[in-house]
Amino acid sequence: MEEYYEISTKSLPMIPLRGVWVFPQTVLHFDVGRELSLEALDESLKNDSEIFLTTQKDIYVEEPTSEDYYNTGTIATIKQTLKLPNGHTRVLVEGLHRAVIRNNSEDNSFLTIEVDEYRYQPEKLSMDDKMQAAIRLVFDDCSEYIALDKKLSPEMMLAVLDIEDPGRLTDIIAPYLNLKDEDNFDLLRTFDVYERLVKMHSILQKEIGLLKIEEKINRKVNKEINENQKQYYLREQLNVIRKELGEFSDDAPEDYVDKIKALKLPEDSEKHVLKEARRLETVSPGSAELNVIQNYLDHILDIPWNKRSNSNIDIKYARKTLEEGHYGLMDVKERILEFLAVQKLTDSLKGPILCFVGPPGVGKTSVAKSIAEATKREFVSMRLGGVRDEAEIRGHRKTYIGAMPGRIITLIEKAETMNPVFLLDEIDKLASDFRGDPASALLEVLDPAQNDEFTDNFIEIPVDLSDVLFITTANSTDTIPAALLDRMEIIDISSYTDEEKYKIAVQYLIPRQIKEHGLKDEQIHITRDAIKMIINNYTIEAGVRNLERTIGKLVRKAAVKIVEDDRKKIHVNVANLEQYLGKKRILDDRLIKEDTVGVCNGLAWTQVGGVILEIEANVMKGNGKIQLTGKLGDVMKESAMAAISYIRSNQQQLGIDKEFHKEEDIHIHVPEGAVPKDGPSAGITMTTALVSRLTGRKVRHDIAMTGEITLSGRVLPIGGVKEKVLAANRYDIHNIILPMENKKDIEDIPNNIKRKLNFKFVKNIDEVLQYALV
Repeated sequence: MEEYYEISTKSLPMIPLRGVWVFPQTVLHFDVGRELSLEALDESLKNDSEIFLTTQKDIYVEEPTSEDYYNTGTIATIKQTLKLPNGHTRVLVEGLHRAVIRNNSEDNSFLTIEVDEYRYQPEKLSMDDKMQAAIRLVFDDCSEYIALDKKLSPEMMLAVLDIEDPGRLTDIIAPYLNLKDEDNFDLLRTFDVYERLVKMHSILQKEIGLLKIEEKINRKVNKEINENQKQYYLREQLNVIRKELGEFSDDAPEDYVDKIKALKLPEDSEKHVLKEARRLETVSPGSAELNVIQNYLDHILDIPWNKRSNSNIDIKYARKTLEEGHYGLMDVKERILEFLAVQKLTDSLKGPILCFVGPPGVGKTSVAKSIAEATKREFVSMRLGGVRDEAEIRGHRKTYIGAMPGRIITLIEKAETMNPVFLLDEIDKLASDFRGDPASALLEVLDPAQNDEFTDNFIEIPVDLSDVLFITTANSTDTIPAALLDRMEIIDISSYTDEEKYKIAVQYLIPRQIKEHGLKDEQIHITRDAIKMIINNYTIEAGVRNLERTIGKLVRKAAVKIVEDDRKKIHVNVANLEQYLGKKRILDDRLIKEDTVGVCNGLAWTQVGGVILEIEANVMKGNGKIQLTGKLGDVMKESAMAAISYIRSNQQQLGIDKEFHKEEDIHIHVPEGAVPKDGPSAGITMTTALVSRLTGRKVRHDIAMTGEITLSGRVLPIGGVKEKVLAANRYDIHNIILPMENKKDIEDIPNNIKRKLNFKFVKNIDEVLQYALV
């Protein structure tokens, strides 16, 4: 053997490959990603681009040692490298010669291996009769293998036939075969050419045997498929003959028939479902249609057609449940009790669909759950946020692959009763696209005059939803389609006052967080002043969701101290509150504390409650340009233009002598520029700020205002009065300017808040300026 190898010793970088074998005289590429391998690659490229390639025994080892890879491999030359976006490098190599590892030396950057290189010299190989016979056997094996394996192209045989050197023959064939690591290693470590040809013959004979078995199995399977097709064809012919003879059976499989008849469906519905059940007789057992029909019938049987909860409305129990579950919300509770009382008297659930509208965290969803508890009904909910496919409501046609009923039907199945309380949460977040408009599909669901015959695309028969108590929630009605809004009765749930938040925290939030975090009431005490500081200086929201989250953080910090310091009780007060919650947020630190020219406090309503906007106006030399910034909406920009038009037409009465609209540029800015703002209620605020800037008169810093302005200077009413007033109180501003027509709205404000505030009701902008400007 050694007579046709020239053996020499080399020291080369090494890359242990995973699942890849490189043979001499073959070209292939692989990706390198491990740091050690990348360093070995770099070292090779710095020298003569030669590298030693071997294969790992276990592909999942990330940092292989000498025990983790085979000791025989191939010395290759690197032809090309390509950096990939994921940080890996794709390498193209050509195998040169076999090599065996002498010893390993590992340094910090790459693996350096000392190997014995076996440089093959074909001219020294003796071509005797045994060698010729072995070559013929391998050629014959290749021809038979290619004929059996359809995945290999005939070009492989041409490549094999072109090989004249028997030493290269096995190395060229091996990469085409999907061999085990043991077989690849055996071929690579066999240096004797004749012995290698014999091993290749043995491997090919084994692979040919496996391919023949696979072909036999395929023929058998195809025969069975053809037989099934034949049976289906004959069965269809038989059904036609039976229909012609009038012998077609009306009996479907008995289990489905009995269950369908026990549902006591309306005549038309039962006829349709039984017709589907009869099809089970004529469908081939292996047909995909069989699963479709069975899935359809199973969903029909899962619908609780005649099951209803024993709902006996008890107004006293309902009132007690609502009082125990929620603090405040008196108007909401009274409206719910009125709703339930009417339904008890009429003995029907048909009536208006309730829609709770309010900021996040004020208890809309929990009120709906309390209604289910008060009426002793099952509760199910469907989140509508982001739903843009009509099939989510109505379902898919059952002919589609993977078809299923819509969420309305599947949730009715889950409730196992036909009269649950069904919450449609965040109905204002519905979307629509090319797949349909879910809002339109909800029109039928939420219309008491139509939902007794709701038809799901999958179910195909009417389902009576008239006994379902539908309740919807929304943060705003602006994005709800008018037709859908018309079918619902709006119940506004407004922001909580600080006093309400305090009582909710004491009665509900703190006990719940203490229980959820494994503590007992006697282990932690939070003072009244500390709770109020959390409300005023650590949260800013209309509801109490963030307040509960902050209390949870405080309780967790206390739990750490109890466990770590072995303390029996934690006292939280104003003095040590920052130890648990960090530095407090002083909510009004951004508001100006002194009278200023061109800056005015406006009141705005958002989906998270009322807020204060500091509107700033500036005037500079120019040619009459008007700039509005702060991500303002179209309506708010129009309000600014109306304010400027009013000032221009009344500049003498306002004490503005110069022609500012020609000689100066105007810039109106609303801070927090990343937050979109819109609406007409900032009209008088922008007017006041601009008049202040043009006249040089300061605006009182202890005043906040809201109202729409017209071109004639009239102040029109606006919405969201309660939330806006609560926002002013939260920021400790007690002088509020409101339109005269909003005087009736202050009745909704709690008396303890109202007593601290001074309201100024105005009819025109002159009254605003007289009161607001110093």
